[in-house]
Amino acid sequence: MNMESNNASEQHPPLDGVDWYNYHRRISRKIKVGDLTLGGDAPIRIQSMTTADTLDVSKTVDESIRMIEAGSELVRITAPSRKEAEALHSISEELKSKGHHAPLVADIHFTPNAAEIAADYVEKIRVNPGNYADKKKFEEIEYTDESYAEELERIRSRFTPLVLKCKALGRAMRIGTNHGSLSDRIMSRYGDTPKGMVESAMEFLRICREHDYHDLVISMKASNPQIMVQAYRLLVAHMDAEGMDYPLHLGVTEAGDGEDGRIKSAIGIGSLLEDGLGDTVRVSLTEAPEAELPVARRLVDRYANRPPENSSDQEPLTFDPYSYQRRMSNQVLNIGDRCVPVVVNDLSASEVTEAKLFGCGYRYSVPLDKWHLDDFACDMVYVGEQPVSFELPGTLGVLQEAHAWQNRERHYPIWTLNEWESNHPSAVHFVRAQRTDLTLEKLLELKEQASRVVVVLESHSQHAMADLRAACMVLDRAQCRVPVILRGSYDGLDSERFQLHASTDCGAPFVDGFGDGVWLDGKGVPLQLRNSTAFGILQATRTRTSKTEYISCPSCGRTLFDLQDTTAKIRKVTSHLKGIKIGIMGCIVNGPGEMADADYGYVGTGPGKITLYKEKEVVERNVPEAKAVDALIELIRTHGDWVEPRVQD
Repeated sequence: MNMESNNASEQHPPLDGVDWYNYHRRISRKIKVGDLTLGGDAPIRIQSMTTADTLDVSKTVDESIRMIEAGSELVRITAPSRKEAEALHSISEELKSKGHHAPLVADIHFTPNAAEIAADYVEKIRVNPGNYADKKKFEEIEYTDESYAEELERIRSRFTPLVLKCKALGRAMRIGTNHGSLSDRIMSRYGDTPKGMVESAMEFLRICREHDYHDLVISMKASNPQIMVQAYRLLVAHMDAEGMDYPLHLGVTEAGDGEDGRIKSAIGIGSLLEDGLGDTVRVSLTEAPEAELPVARRLVDRYANRPPENSSDQEPLTFDPYSYQRRMSNQVLNIGDRCVPVVVNDLSASEVTEAKLFGCGYRYSVPLDKWHLDDFACDMVYVGEQPVSFELPGTLGVLQEAHAWQNRERHYPIWTLNEWESNHPSAVHFVRAQRTDLTLEKLLELKEQASRVVVVLESHSQHAMADLRAACMVLDRAQCRVPVILRGSYDGLDSERFQLHASTDCGAPFVDGFGDGVWLDGKGVPLQLRNSTAFGILQATRTRTSKTEYISCPSCGRTLFDLQDTTAKIRKVTSHLKGIKIGIMGCIVNGPGEMADADYGYVGTGPGKITLYKEKEVVERNVPEAKAVDALIELIRTHGDWVEPRVQD
């Protein structure tokens, strides 16, 4: 048998710091941020950002203390102008007088002078290459090599004073690229791509290196976890190629709130942590800043004492770490090939009844004697050895243990790979397997039956994500095109840990193109939570759309309205618009850029004033906040995307 790979990753710079099969944390440069060590062998640090007006010193101090007490090891504060930068002095002094010495980070965007003032008072400066010395007006600019070099020289002259001041004062700096605020210059040359994000940061890194300044942290944030993951990997590859080892700050920007924000953050941040990348984390939720920190802590604690794996597999990759392409597979039933990934739920723990299907998205109406499906109606249920004694919804499949299988419509046997009998009379078989089960003999058997078999991949390893991904690559090298359902089992976890762990382990492989379905179970985890998490994973990885997506920023001192309240209001009236992406941005820093990834945008542009977008185009400026939600609905209606909410039977 020809065990070949497509060697997709060989087209790009190698990621020397990543072992795709075993967990090893990337060795980065250790730097100091005040008295805090970051990178190297230091623990993965967690942080958040204040939402108060920086000029309100007392409120900012109080909020900073709540964050620190919740676990924030760094406190970021916006400084959009010289006035806020000066206020950092009072904030710093008051925090120290109250016994709090967590390093402060000044968040700078459009005002280099503010950065140079802030460096006198705080331990770290965050600059955004897209708007620190550049501009974003969505203009396409034709550059020659000479004119582009002139622009780089202009940026060098604007940025160098801050570099020299930070070096002289012993301040650290984060060079934070954001997908939503790439400059016109970068967009014109590289497009709206991970490559553009990386080059935007590398230009600033090279200027720092020219001045022998290395107290740097780098980030590549995006609201789309797929783009975010690709950009960080590409950044590390380019830094490796140029002999750089700077630590990484991880985050999915504008992740949103509630379940959606946690799932999206876990997929983006967890994917990279699993690959050993990341030295500090911020989970960006549209919630109070202190609410972000327990989520961040639960994400990073999985890696505090994780032992390395012992896999000797070092085969070439069958996927491209820098761009998305779904794994090729056969279609079996409605699984694989170009079908949307399916969701499977486990109902085997108790008697299967009509009422039990409610948690799976199905409602049975006794008076009407018919089933109603919601947007989270799963595709299959596993019933163990039980029979199903009622008429099923016409879209639902049933998995039964092979020895208890009933030859009924839409019932399929499920086996372990070692017990599987391929000559069994069922037209379709589901086969459970772990990576170590995929021997040459079993791969040949699966390949021969690939038109009628679905493999359910499982892992009991602490490094389950890489195990599931590696198992898919084993199938690919054997040219075995069976569709694959990724199964994760999580017993005894609370709701939030369940969401975070499942989203990392079973969600991250979807970012790399692996997976034709997801099956989550866990003792003590409610069925409805398992079901919604599975659909949330597919939504966040953009592989199956089942609800409205909100790209919602976490708020900061620049925010011009109450983001949490406004997001709740917009959700209330638009959550039924399946497949629509709505951006809710507190200010203009990332708002216009993120609108390019949203269908509609709601952006604060002044006190009590909202600007509405259709994608990246401004439709209406300075809408009074009291009328803005209704105006957003009218905008959606005008473009033909509005539907009336469905009345429940």
